[in-house]
This record gives sequence, C-alpha cells and structure tokens, in this order.
Amino acid sequence: MHPGVKLRHIRAFLDIAAEGGLTSVARAQGITQPALSRTLAELETLLGQPMFLRQGRKLVLTEGGALFRRHAFAAVQALEAGAAALRPGGETTLRIGVLPTVATHFLPQVLLRFRTLHPEILVAAETGPHFHLMRALRDGAVDLVVGRLPGATEMAGLRFDHLYEEDVILTARAGHPMRDLPAPQALAACPVILPPATALIRPVVADYLAANGLAGLRPAFETVSLALGRGLCLGSDALWFISRGVVVHELQRAELIELPTGARFLSGAVGVTQRHEAAAPGLEDFLHIARDISTREA
Repeated sequence: MHPGVKLRHIRAFLDIAAEGGLTSVARAQGITQPALSRTLAELETLLGQPMFLRQGRKLVLTEGGALFRRHAFAAVQALEAGAAALRPGGETTLRIGVLPTVATHFLPQVLLRFRTLHPEILVAAETGPHFHLMRALRDGAVDLVVGRLPGATEMAGLRFDHLYEEDVILTARAGHPMRDLPAPQALAACPVILPPATALIRPVVADYLAANGLAGLRPAFETVSLALGRGLCLGSDALWFISRGVVVHELQRAELIELPTGARFLSGAVGVTQRHEAAAPGLEDFLHIARDISTREA
C-alpha cells in the first residue's frame, strides 16, 4: 500500500461508505465538505482508482471500493482491538451473526461458557436472514456467523468450521389430528409453513416435496421465526418444516411433535463462517468452546 495512505483517509472512506454521502460525515467530523472531498480524492489517487460513483445525490461504492471496504473495516477493527487490549479493564466486542437454527439451544451454551472465560468481552449478537448476515460478514459489520453452511458460491474469501449435522423436521402441535398419517398425505391436507425462499434449508425441503409429488404445494406461510412458527402451529393444524435446533425446547416440552418424513437427506452442516483475515477478540476461544459443546452434544 502507498505509504501516503493514513488512518484519517481510511476512517473518512469508511464513514462515507456507511452514510452514502459527504455532508453528514463532514458535519460529524467537524470539518468542511470540501476538506472531506479532498481527503477522499487523496485516497483515490494513492490507491490508483475511484472508490465511489455518484448516483444523483448519493455516493455508491465501485467494485474496487466495495472490495477495499471489507479489508479496511477489518483492519480498523483489528487496530481498535489492539489498542483496547492495552487499556486495563477496557472492554472489547465480539460481533456475531446468529441464524435461528443455533439461537435457541446451542449458542446460548457457547456464550455462557465464553462469558466465564472472557468477562471483559462484550458479545454483540445480530439476528436476521442468511443473506443479510452474510453481507454483514463481508462488510465487516460482524466477525463471524453461526449457523448453516453457506452455498458454495458464497464462500469466496470465507472459511467454514464444521460443528455438527442437524435435521430439518416436520413439526406440528401436540394432538394434531393427522399425526398418524404418512407425511405426504398430511401435507396435502393441512396448511403448510415453509422456510422462506432465501433460507438455506429451503432447497432440501423443496427436494423432499418434489420427491413426494408435492412440487406445486403452495404454503400458507413462510418463516423460520420460532415465535411466529410456534404460534401458528399451536393455534392451528399447520405443519412446519424447520431445523430441529429451532424447536428443540418445544419438542422436549411436548408442545410440538415431530411427524416422521421417512427422508434421510433432510439435514445439513452447522458451523461458524468467518473471513480468512478475521481478527476478533476471543475468536479462537469461542471456536474452541463451540467445538467442545458440539462434540458433547453429538
């Protein structure tokens, strides 16, 4: 990197990328907009290419700008973590993206043990759909994502640490009137809740339906939310395809039951996805704890 690139260039660039414009960033930094424009122009000259394109009043990252942002964000995070580590009693933050399959049972165990080992580290968990969390991971907004294995096309620049395999099950309320029927017959007769089209488990569910002559089945609802899916099942005869880990406590309490599907391929890998250059506080200990708990659970 050109030796003329300074931390002020990087911070200005990241702030502009986050805000999509110059005015609010200049105001927040207490400088004039022309001065901020000069800082950005200096960075683009030193890097040898434009970082933004102007679309109306908004600044949009170029392809090169988006690539540089991911690395710049991670670099600033690493520097801030290093500075914080030098301050006695200073708090550092581990930012994690959490998918529903681990949020109910597995991840709380990991976090509680991690807390006993690193009480000085704040764990900030962000939930959301898979595509949102993967974008946050690439942009550096989270340090890792815990959940299902991403698709092969999403793994460039990332690595996945496998923890365990988990089933996708068909569940319904206890006492469901069609609990003793074959699953395809019950599915044809009842309202069905499917994972959203963007969910990682949707393709295996679609394959199961197609294999049982239900490719054209129209769901009544789409969700992987425990609160919503549980409420819909308990209040109706709906059948829900969902990862076992999401509803494990409801199954243990016999609020929900599992309907046998007879399928062996309704499963997938669960683990931790992170950037190759990840440098987050307590990350190695987090992974060690996650591996240990997944081994014991298995």
